[in-house]
Amino acid sequence: MAADFRGLNLRALWQGLIRDGGPGDRIVPPTGFTAQLTLFSAGAMAFLAVFALALALATGRLAERWSGELAGSVTVRVSAPADQQAAQTQATMQVLSTTPGAGQPRLLPPEEVAGLLTPWFGPDMPVDALPVPALIELPIAGDDFDAEGLRLRLEAEAPGAVLDDHTQWRRPLVTAANRLRVLGIVSLLLIAAASASMITLAAKAALAANGQVIRVLRLIGARDITIATAFVRRFTKRAAVGAAVGTLFGMAGIAMLPGMDAAGGFLTGLGFQGWGWLLPLLIPVVAAAVGFFATRWAALKMLGAVR
Repeated sequence: MAADFRGLNLRALWQGLIRDGGPGDRIVPPTGFTAQLTLFSAGAMAFLAVFALALALATGRLAERWSGELAGSVTVRVSAPADQQAAQTQATMQVLSTTPGAGQPRLLPPEEVAGLLTPWFGPDMPVDALPVPALIELPIAGDDFDAEGLRLRLEAEAPGAVLDDHTQWRRPLVTAANRLRVLGIVSLLLIAAASASMITLAAKAALAANGQVIRVLRLIGARDITIATAFVRRFTKRAAVGAAVGTLFGMAGIAMLPGMDAAGGFLTGLGFQGWGWLLPLLIPVVAAAVGFFATRWAALKMLGAVR
């Protein structure tokens, strides 16, 4: 048994267990497979967490914007024979002007209607030659606006007018955006669970690799909680450092994404805005907490099972 203590400063090792960076930390390998695994997994998961967080925030803003924009106005489409088109449009404008809770109706000019049809027909299509209905935009100015009552009035006074309150379009869009937000939140939870699993495996590997040193420490009176503290401290630090690096790379990637205007609205403003840029800074803190609890649980469980 004396050979097991040869070259080992037991007092320094015992004192180092309760001091950060002391000899006690040396029972955890500073380099090697477990260190690289912990750093890489924490960094990779933090990088993915930044994009999942950006997705959750962006889709939340998207749902609110779509709901607000589509609920703030209605559209009236007037279709009639060419000789009745002007009269039907005038009658529709009169009905809309006297609708409670509605703002000032606006008849879209032909060039604006042509711009709306360009994505489908192309810029060279002679839209003027097509039987395009007149479009009237009606803002909603008050809570007393009654879409169903307006629809009935239009049927009676302007049979060629059709009211579109965007309900058919709004509900699926808002539902899809809300589901994407839930998907982003679920992704964050899965990333945290995967990080905890990887750190737990790395901690168990480090404990198994240092079984002989752990047996010596027990012989000199070290408790399991004291031995586990050295592993918890080292792996928590690794998780925080790896997550900090991954978070910085993730934020840099988000910053390089084109804005909503530059992307033509396709990316719908994916990214952070204003104070939202501070939220990713919480990821290393969460990663450190995950590393702390995962390593503590793994260390105490494995030390209790191995006597």
